[in-house]
Amino acid sequence: MTKSLRMIDEEIKLVDVIVYVLDSRAVKSCLTPEFEKRIANKKTIYVLNKIDLSDEKATKEWVKYFQNTNSDALAVNSTSSKSGAMIFDIAKKLCKERLDNFKSKGVKRQLRAMILGVPNSGKSTLTNNLAGSAKTTVGNRPGVTRGKQWVKVNDYFEVLDTPGTLYPKIEDIKIAHRLAFIGSIKDEILDRVDLAFYLVNELNALDKNILKIRFNIDNGLDGEETLNSIAKSRGYILKGSVPDITRASQALIDDFRKGRLGRISLERVDDN
Repeated sequence: MTKSLRMIDEEIKLVDVIVYVLDSRAVKSCLTPEFEKRIANKKTIYVLNKIDLSDEKATKEWVKYFQNTNSDALAVNSTSSKSGAMIFDIAKKLCKERLDNFKSKGVKRQLRAMILGVPNSGKSTLTNNLAGSAKTTVGNRPGVTRGKQWVKVNDYFEVLDTPGTLYPKIEDIKIAHRLAFIGSIKDEILDRVDLAFYLVNELNALDKNILKIRFNIDNGLDGEETLNSIAKSRGYILKGSVPDITRASQALIDDFRKGRLGRISLERVDDN
């Protein structure tokens, strides 16, 4: 992460606009303090990604929240062809004064953008979407992009895809959990059963029927009861008729990440 931040510091002075990719299910948790300090004086486009997985109303509220004189926002599903096409037009609007200044001097100026975001937010997929072809390596897990990758979108726009970068130290446990829910923290370092307990609590706080509908279990159960019920419902049983809550935990986390529980936003603009 230190290496990624150093690279960002070296390149950010070369770009006109920041494209800040946020997972629309956990927007606040994706706002990395280390990024906020670095982009304070830069024109910024906030891209609320993975909108096929998040609550539509909550996402619209976030788009409105980020729209001001120095920034703009749009909601996309970066796996959908040409869904990011408006980014170039927004970049031109935000940088109009700068472009007009170059034009008055007879200079044809190419816009350059830096794409930032936490791991697995969809940065590389968005870059390929903009370019219209697979120019960068993508994957549904954190840590796929290892270094900087400049990609030409058209004759007037070039973007720099950067490695996903987390907080150097995550002090808020709720933020850590939410980043883990959306796959921004590597599964290999997590206790999936503990993570599933916390996810159960979050989902029940939103709507006690989410898990009932998906897994055909009683609603409002606590974490352990829920995982036991999911295991029994799915037939995940170990020797001695013991429910396999590890497998049930993985099923729950996978279902959330893939949208099988419905379109869910864990954070809203007016949350404390």
